This record gives sequence, structure tokens and C-alpha cells, in this order.
Amino acid sequence: MRVQRSVAQFNRRFTNRLAVRVVGRMPVLGILEHVGHRTGNRYRTPLLVFDTVDGYALLIGYGPRTHWVRNVLALGSASIQKHGQTHLVGNPRVLSKDEAARTVKPLSRPLYHLFPYDEAVLVLTKTRQPDREGE
Repeated sequence: MRVQRSVAQFNRRFTNRLAVRVVGRMPVLGILEHVGHRTGNRYRTPLLVFDTVDGYALLIGYGPRTHWVRNVLALGSASIQKHGQTHLVGNPRVLSKDEAARTVKPLSRPLYHLFPYDEAVLVLTKTRQPDREGE
């Protein structure tokens, strides 16, 4: 199920700003930090983020042409903030929800399947932990 564009625009302007403040309190929420592939601007996007064996699976609710998906695919890297930690990620690939489900850690799978977004998932691999001074 894909969310309507009007909802995406509303979320980008209003809901995302509030969600960034509560991300640490919700176990499946994380913040994707990415750079605009055309503008070079830095963005922080709250998303449903599920742990995988070597990184994260991010549910794509607005379709694979969503700005944040295109930005990460164009640059090839980003960072994820989850559970109070920041991880650099790379090797982005778009998979079907069923394909990505095999990579999601077993404890998270029931919740992963609960969300109705079934079109695509962006899977990212952790690359390294950022330096405290370099953040």
C-alpha cells in the first residue's frame, strides 16, 4: 500500500518535525540523515527502521521515487540515528518487502510485517561508526 502524495507533503512540512523529537522513545523509529542529490542540502527524515544482520531495512511508504530514496541511491551513503547512536550506512538497494524480510532480525519481523507498506524497502549496510569529533 502506497501513501498518497498529499500525505507525504503534509508529513514533510509538519509531522516530520514533531517525529524527530520522539524518535528515541519509539523502538522502530529512526532518523535517516541524507544529502539532497541536486541541492546538496542535509535532511533528517524520521522513518520506520528495522535492524538487519548487517544494517537496516527502511520501509518506503511513498514509493521508490521518494526524495529520500533517490538521495540515498544517488550518493550511495547516509547515516541512521537509532537508539541514541549514529551509524554510517552504504550499499543501498531497493528490495521487495518479502525479499527484505529475510534480512530483518527475527525479533523485529512480527512488527515489520504489521506495517502495510508492501511496495519496497531500502536496505542499507553499516559501514563504520562515526568519530565523536567528526560528527
